[in-house]
Amino acid sequence: MSFIWPNLLWSLLLIPLLVAVYIGIQRRRRAYAARYASLRLVSDAMKRAPGARQHLPYAFFLLALAILLVALARPQAVLRLPKVESTVMLVFDVSGSMAADDMQPTRMDAAKAAAKGFVEKQPSSVQIGVVAFSDGALAVQSPTGDRQAILASIDRLKPQRGTSLGSGILTALTTIEKSAANGSEAGPTPEPAPADATQAQHKSAMIVVLTDGENNESPDPLEAAKSAADAGVRIYTIGIGTPEGATLHIDGFVIHSQLNAPMLQQMADLSGGTYFNARTEEDLTRIYSEIKPELVIKAEETEITAILAGAGILILMIGGMLSLLWFGRAP
Repeated sequence: MSFIWPNLLWSLLLIPLLVAVYIGIQRRRRAYAARYASLRLVSDAMKRAPGARQHLPYAFFLLALAILLVALARPQAVLRLPKVESTVMLVFDVSGSMAADDMQPTRMDAAKAAAKGFVEKQPSSVQIGVVAFSDGALAVQSPTGDRQAILASIDRLKPQRGTSLGSGILTALTTIEKSAANGSEAGPTPEPAPADATQAQHKSAMIVVLTDGENNESPDPLEAAKSAADAGVRIYTIGIGTPEGATLHIDGFVIHSQLNAPMLQQMADLSGGTYFNARTEEDLTRIYSEIKPELVIKAEETEITAILAGAGILILMIGGMLSLLWFGRAP
């Protein structure tokens, strides 16, 4: 146990002082009774005396005072408590097909709106980062609790070209590792994960991947998913569109976009996550509401002043009740 204000523990010296005062008062009472009362009255009084019981309420009061004085020093103890605490990497496909308008106003805008709703609903203990990938990947926001910074980084996302799912996942893993190691700031991160990234365990971390097309760039997304699984990071994949594909009209060009649902399902299964399919804006909002960080049991130093103060008051009340019950008065 540690204390925020340890100097206040010196106030505990009041306890032995009060004990000495109490003993002195009891001795004077007995001497006074013996001096001014007849021997017979003293004998009768001794027979009616409550004995050691008369000291019990005072003992409760002194114990309560000691606990309250300790509470003044604001004690802290290491407690293992359940807590929603996680690192969530939002990994966005920013390939050109995300500019399609089969979701209103576009796939990218619908994805951003749903993601921002997810961010705003998370507790402050959840750290959120953002990765964008097209033919490569970039960490545009390292995990942080600053909701305004996260929302601003999502707003900056714009459609580009290519689709490299593997790069997006590896960049997210690298960002998680850096954040856990030294709380690094947002910025470009190398695509390859460090050698020990697959060995580090991040049981409360997760990656949410949103994509609308087939992977057409290296590295292999399934190998990247295995790296996430080895690191204890779950991957939740969200596929926009249908496996049959659709012909999209984007800025005057006709593009055929086809979703590789089996691969996204396999990526999620490899890491213990879940695959979702979104065909409308409402689907995206619903899916994000179903993705929830898990409760973790974490040992951390917690202030227990309120617990000790409550215990002290309870003991004080017990002492007062005993005094009223036995002697009809408060000591």
